[in-house]
Amino acid sequence: MNIVVCIKQVPDTKGGVKFNPDGTLDRAAMLAIMNPDDKAGLEAALRIKDATGAKVTVVTMGLPKADDMLREALAMGADEAVLITDRRLGGADTWATSSTIAAGLRNLDYDLIITGRQAIDGDTAQVGPQIAEHLGLPVISYAEDIKVEGDSVIVQRQYEDRYHEIKAKMPCLITALSELNEPRYMTPGGVFDAFDKEVTVWGRDDLKDLDDANIGLAGSPTKIAKASDKVRKGAGEKVALDPQESVNYIVSKLKEKHVI
Repeated sequence: MNIVVCIKQVPDTKGGVKFNPDGTLDRAAMLAIMNPDDKAGLEAALRIKDATGAKVTVVTMGLPKADDMLREALAMGADEAVLITDRRLGGADTWATSSTIAAGLRNLDYDLIITGRQAIDGDTAQVGPQIAEHLGLPVISYAEDIKVEGDSVIVQRQYEDRYHEIKAKMPCLITALSELNEPRYMTPGGVFDAFDKEVTVWGRDDLKDLDDANIGLAGSPTKIAKASDKVRKGAGEKVALDPQESVNYIVSKLKEKHVI
């Protein structure tokens, strides 16, 4: 069984974010981590590997420094890693990103593709389902539990205050929630092994069946009107009251907004 996990290197927002003049993120200038939803998807794949002996391949599209994240995935237990990187692919929105990654996945054998639900730098939750559409695969989103049964997967899909239990035949694509599991740590031996392995690097010319009109910033229909690293809030309402009047004032406001 071959499992491909799509992972993304995202800005560590604790260190602040930086933007290019065109409104896109200046990823080269920021500290980066593995996207939490993707890391849960990787852990799910590794647990299936532990149970069935499946092969796990991680794939990312990004800057050359994403090699560090791929080696983290290898140190956790992934078998192979692929980095799709090319200046021509830069500035991609979800459409261009999913088109490019889908082209890369066509170079691989897979029974199951796992992505994160969404990335913390965009929060669109679009790339996983778009990849499935490009590849003509069924998709199950918002997975909070994954089991493999023969040639099928059984997924508990989060739905408001309950879940759907969905069974699908492979090949298919699943998008994972960060709540799916608790990802394992890298082991010392895994770290040493990860740096002995070769990360496969693909550029634009290694991706077949991909239209140049659908890649990079020029191939992205989404246009950014404005970008900001913080949401500015108003000063709010300030009052000077004694303790009892303050209590009455707060209670009246909560009633006004139907909180109580």
